[in-house]
Amino acid sequence: MGAQTPIQTVCADVIRRLQAERERQGLAMLTVAQRAGLSQQMVSYMERGLRRPTLETVLAIADALQVDLAEILRQAQSSPRPKTRKR
Repeated sequence: MGAQTPIQTVCADVIRRLQAERERQGLAMLTVAQRAGLSQQMVSYMERGLRRPTLETVLAIADALQVDLAEILRQAQSSPRPKTRKR
């Protein structure tokens, strides 16, 4: 498995933050999935890193959690990222 690009790293961080918010709120995947109009399986795949969700899916989940996706994205972008070695 190769290293993630900076964009993939930010995307993965956004998903981790949404998952953490779901857990913080004490919500089951099924509850979030139903609120977002998704399958529980999709939410599970996304949280486990088995699927890359579309922007529409991420927006639906953020709405289901009643969080500001723009703020989550800002936080993910400002998180320290591992440095890549130059060749």
